[in-house]
Amino acid sequence: MPRTLATSWRGTYLLEGRTVVSEARAPLDAQALADRAQLRQDGRTTPEEERLLAARGEETWRTSDRRLVRTGVVYDANAPRAPGDGSDGAAHRAAMLRRAELALAAAWDPSIHVEEAVRALGDLDRAANLLGERLSSWAGRDLPELDGEDHLAVARALRERHDATAFSPDDPSVAAARLRLAELLLSLSEARAAVEHALRTTVPSRAPNLNHLLGPELAARLVAQAGGLDRLAHLPASTVQVLGAERAFFEHLRGRAPPPRHGLLFLHPSVQSAPRAHRGKLARALAAKAAIAARLDRAGTPLDPSLAEAYEKRRAAIRAIRPRAGPRRTDRRLRPPLDRAADDR
Repeated sequence: MPRTLATSWRGTYLLEGRTVVSEARAPLDAQALADRAQLRQDGRTTPEEERLLAARGEETWRTSDRRLVRTGVVYDANAPRAPGDGSDGAAHRAAMLRRAELALAAAWDPSIHVEEAVRALGDLDRAANLLGERLSSWAGRDLPELDGEDHLAVARALRERHDATAFSPDDPSVAAARLRLAELLLSLSEARAAVEHALRTTVPSRAPNLNHLLGPELAARLVAQAGGLDRLAHLPASTVQVLGAERAFFEHLRGRAPPPRHGLLFLHPSVQSAPRAHRGKLARALAAKAAIAARLDRAGTPLDPSLAEAYEKRRAAIRAIRPRAGPRRTDRRLRPPLDRAADDR
């Protein structure tokens, strides 16, 4: 009967039947055990396995671990497993906790800070719009000459004219409360400017290729919408094209709307200023280059200007195409996708 090579978290064992012939125990250190767990996960051999394999010679061994087949051991799904004695539970727990810490550290995506900054911009915009509408309505009671559409101008005017009783409510406490709202709105504006400046300085170093292709703001929004640079680098260009248009996409799947041609990429100046008939083609070309740029940035590749140059060439070719005239067939597009199968044959 051939001998069996079996590995557990405690070490490697050479078995003859169920009897342990030789063994190589791993050190009961959390870091050492975690390193060996990583080696097994990567498909490599541990030092204990290499120690026993060095003494194998020409003898035929079997194993139930496919990872060891490349070392010359024969795979056998019915081979015995490593024996367990139920001891050293604390060491096993410490090793697994250490392994989890290492896995979390390896999975950490620094672009999460860019994602949080973009979300903070949205929160600040919503809060500033709500507060600005209220402040402009309040100030319009005794400052009708102010432009109520410019909320920041209203806040600055209230701060400058606060001491003038002719422009303040009769109750001083109410005037002080309104001034506090004006100062809060100006503080929100300053905070937004700080976050926006942080994005403009951070994105070029974190994602130089995306920044060169899309600009810092749009690149940051695309990374945030995808859930991080790592996930964006794994997305196909067709998905990158409609990022930010998820609601329209699902409405299309229900047969209630035409398919979206672009999502956040519509914010790119070349797409936004293009004729309606060209926007879909431009968004598709831009998404293809953005997907490549995200993969380059994820791999740490320095700036590659050829992506933007290739997109500009494609953009020029698309602009040379003359849009087709004629009414759009909205009746066909609004039908569910499966109902249009007969028309596509």
